[in-house]
Amino acid sequence: MLTGLAMVMLSTLAMASEVDNMRLWAAPDHARLVFDLSAPAQAEVFTLENPRRLVIDIADSRLEANPSSLDLEGSAISEIRTGVRNGDDLRVVLDLSRDIVPRHFTLQPNAQYGHRLVVDLEYPGESAIKDPIDPIAAKIREQEIAAARARGKAAPAQPVGGQDKAQPHPKRDIIVAIDAGHGGEDPGAIGPHGTREKDVVLGIARRLEAIIDGTPGYSAVMIRDGDYYVGLRERTMLARKYKADFFVSIHADAFKSSRPSGSSVFALSLSGASSETAKWLATKENRADLIGGVDGSLDLADKDEVLRGVLLDLAMTATLNDSLTVGGRVLDQLAEINNLHKPRVEQAAFVVLKSPDIPSLLVETGFISNPEEERQLQDPGYQQRLAEAIFTGLNAHFRRNPPPDSLLAWQRDQGRGNTADEYRIQPGDTLSEIATRHQVPISTLRQANELNGDVIRVGQVLRIPQG
Repeated sequence: MLTGLAMVMLSTLAMASEVDNMRLWAAPDHARLVFDLSAPAQAEVFTLENPRRLVIDIADSRLEANPSSLDLEGSAISEIRTGVRNGDDLRVVLDLSRDIVPRHFTLQPNAQYGHRLVVDLEYPGESAIKDPIDPIAAKIREQEIAAARARGKAAPAQPVGGQDKAQPHPKRDIIVAIDAGHGGEDPGAIGPHGTREKDVVLGIARRLEAIIDGTPGYSAVMIRDGDYYVGLRERTMLARKYKADFFVSIHADAFKSSRPSGSSVFALSLSGASSETAKWLATKENRADLIGGVDGSLDLADKDEVLRGVLLDLAMTATLNDSLTVGGRVLDQLAEINNLHKPRVEQAAFVVLKSPDIPSLLVETGFISNPEEERQLQDPGYQQRLAEAIFTGLNAHFRRNPPPDSLLAWQRDQGRGNTADEYRIQPGDTLSEIATRHQVPISTLRQANELNGDVIRVGQVLRIPQG
């Protein structure tokens, strides 16, 4: 018969947590250290100076993992040391090569992992989530200007202006943000032969990056360029930080059955999903933050629901139209190399697409849960063809509708401007002078050319309204 003291000791042992595994993901702006725990555990995290260290004390825990197996390259951690504290607690000390801001939280078990302690080492000044621009406010302002001009009135609080001389044409690159889905803690879908979605889509994304960077007039930015996780909302914030003209998120679909196959293209839906499949897929992808370990909300619950809907509707109308147009072109190209799961661009409420100022698409390249498509998605040649199909669709759109200050717009305008209804801007021109010369009100000239201000560029071609 057990004594009371023995029963207490057994109970304590049963509650002790074991650190079964440790994983480290190194990203450009942070490192993430994950402890896999056999049971929930309390942790205290703090920094020490001279030398720089981060101390992680995990209460009533034992270390069963091997920290020396971690690859520290690319992280702020130069060495990991462990020891026992107060008899029962585990102490982990990280020797640091740079200043960090620590953040930690625990995660409950899910379908892929058990209890986890997540410790983020954020690098001061390198986070992309601090964005001074309010894109919704900017879009609402654009809506006000457009509405005022449509009524034939001057835009609110806008002077007549038009006196600024034409600036040199920037001939800038069109910037495409490439988002390889999942990463790090979140492997995404896993095929029947163990292929991980996060690896496949990163391979396609890197090939797309090479195509874009190798095409004059284009430049690519990678949302993630390694095996680490980026939060869903931070992905669009990164795209905005780099002033992207388009955002494309690359994924590989999966289903509980191995039979579904084919590629799909999705744009944001501001209301209901266009099919039950789209709704299910958006729900699945939006759970990625819970798997990847982002300690935050997946919606805009801090805003009034009616106000939220109105603001997003105002902000996203124009970008959604562009998204659907580009999506159709990409889908046509994907049909040349793979069957289509759906013959049209689907719409659903993907968190990763909710950027009010950047047209965005989510491309499901195929079903990794289908053994044949899993095999194809592993093939470098097939990945290259997928990347080429995506770019061909994007390029077809931007050749027709380039941003006014881009190299593609300048190239398009060569040979134009020699007719009565067009004018090529020359050095020294001002918008006011052009309007006077062609006997057109300056407000009408702005409206006809969708100008939100008075900035004009040498070589730019303006449409001159007639009559």
